[in-house]
Amino acid sequence: MMGKKIIAIASVLLAAVFMFQSCASMSDFASILAQLQRLKFKLGSVEGFSLAGISLSNKASLNDFSVQDGLKLAQLFGSKKLPVEFILNVIAINPNDGTAGKVKSGATLRGLSARLLIDGQPTVYGDIDSPIEIPGTGQETIFPLRLSLDLYEFFGNQGLDKLLQLALAIGGRSGSASRLALDIQPKVVTPFGEIKYPERITIVDKEFR
Repeated sequence: MMGKKIIAIASVLLAAVFMFQSCASMSDFASILAQLQRLKFKLGSVEGFSLAGISLSNKASLNDFSVQDGLKLAQLFGSKKLPVEFILNVIAINPNDGTAGKVKSGATLRGLSARLLIDGQPTVYGDIDSPIEIPGTGQETIFPLRLSLDLYEFFGNQGLDKLLQLALAIGGRSGSASRLALDIQPKVVTPFGEIKYPERITIVDKEFR
């Protein structure tokens, strides 16, 4: 009888120790997750911009379009279409580099759920083609976001000349991402768990956010 009591007490003690260790592990895990800092993003360069199949990389003004280009674009505009395709490079940094008491941790970006804004106007959604590794080094990682949309659908009321100038400002010889922004909600996998940003953020080309 006494032996059974001893076994029962030992079992209770072992269960209590196990529960304590489990709670401590969960607490440590939660603490580590809380210490992880979010990846930060900003817009990089625009590449491969084409307007109805016409490359803009060597064009800086309306005068650089050929007569044939002008006729093609006028015809498309008349049919209420003006398709564009381009690559928007996105820059990410992972601040979890182990310095200043931070937890050193790499991360895998699984999705952005990105919506493109042009001059503040929401347009189309896009996402990365495959997961992107963002090492915990504090260095920049650049990855492409492929986007396509119909400029006429969103800006057709501005007229053909202004649409061409807009396209040149983004993807022309001197173009940049200054008139673009991305509204994103990243999903990131770390060695300590998956993190989905609870709210969307808007990234631009001037600063990391």
